[in-house]
Amino acid sequence: MAPFPKLGAYALALTVAGAACSPDSAPAESQVVESQAVIDEVAESYVKLVLAVGEHDVDYVDAYYGPQEWRDEVTAEELGLPAIAARAGTLIDRLRAVDPPGQELEHLRYSYLATQLGSLAARVAMLGGRTMTFDEESQALYDAVAPTNPGEYYLSIQEELDDLLPPGGSIAERFRWFQSGYVIPPDRLDAVFTRAIEECRERTLRRVDLPDGENFVLEYVTDQSWSGYNWYRGEYQSLIQVNVDFPSSIDRAVDLACHEGYPGHHTYNVLLEQNLVNGRGWPEFSVYALFSPQSLIAEGSANFGIEMAFPGDERLAFERDVLFPLAGLDPATAASYYQVQELMARMNYAGNEAARLYIDGDVDADGAVAWLVRYAMYSPGGARQRLRFVDQYRSYVINYNLGLDLVRDFVDGDGADPGPDARWDRFLGLLTSPRLPADLKLPADL
Repeated sequence: MAPFPKLGAYALALTVAGAACSPDSAPAESQVVESQAVIDEVAESYVKLVLAVGEHDVDYVDAYYGPQEWRDEVTAEELGLPAIAARAGTLIDRLRAVDPPGQELEHLRYSYLATQLGSLAARVAMLGGRTMTFDEESQALYDAVAPTNPGEYYLSIQEELDDLLPPGGSIAERFRWFQSGYVIPPDRLDAVFTRAIEECRERTLRRVDLPDGENFVLEYVTDQSWSGYNWYRGEYQSLIQVNVDFPSSIDRAVDLACHEGYPGHHTYNVLLEQNLVNGRGWPEFSVYALFSPQSLIAEGSANFGIEMAFPGDERLAFERDVLFPLAGLDPATAASYYQVQELMARMNYAGNEAARLYIDGDVDADGAVAWLVRYAMYSPGGARQRLRFVDQYRSYVINYNLGLDLVRDFVDGDGADPGPDARWDRFLGLLTSPRLPADLKLPADL
């Protein structure tokens, strides 16, 4: 994987990560102790650097529940961007100077710190004015590049929708009319979301031992660029916000309940705190840098968590029998509704294409909105909302779809059904380890 020009820390991180994959020999015991001490020191310094970047970028620190004195120290020091970049490079040099650990989880931790530090250096460069293409940015920040599909690919999917939609008007118009018939009435929204959360939690607890007292608070908000957000507070608590600016279709209830809650973001953060922060004393997991490779794992596992909680036809059955009646919708139409949704799922990467064209300067804002309306069948208002998200989060959009595909491949393996127990073992192994995009390959013993 080639480094990008003048991103020295990022290039160093790739070198460290590559070296960590193939240590030449087992180090002596004294070297192991020295290596562990260095990694622990780098981990603490990494946390403080993430907090320092957060002083310049309001969106960067998504969660922090480490010592308050570390935050106070960072705030008082007032590090500038050049100093942050220099420290990141020094920390990567320190990692390069010690032998990578031999034990698998420790090995993953070593690579995690190097990769996250390289991503941090790239974000600092961007804040300092460095420009990148969409794909360069996603590689530098998230350690991954999403595939590209032309607009014609999405038009071909639209043609497949033709027989499933009511007649009259263009396919996009017919789709939006069809979708409008499955909007949850505002006075039933809370009841539907609450019931979906209960079901997702119950199904997750059948497979996951969560600590006593874990919980989240649900809020409904407006005037945000996203549809839902999990704000992890530490001590196994989250605040989950749902944006009600736009109508919520019936499928959004399970999507958001699983993605933001169980077994998605809330579960992921709880397990990291329980197993890595409290269980192993690894402070680097008490902070979450949003624009980093960890987000591909977080978003990908949150999206795939929907399939884990509702395998096969179980989602259709639950929504038909429980949520449709609760929302006042006709259960007899649930199957046809999900036929359309399955086809729409194949358009998941369409938003990436609009973001890529927009960030690369191939279209302006109006052009990006027009692209989303034509090829992704957004309403004009929905397209503008999507572009608002891209303005704020840029190439972050790849974490939802590419992340989903990579996590699915990791859990399901070579396509042969591994069985529910093996699938959950792999999924939970991902949620409780420092595994990152480059590590999403099956261990030899699975």
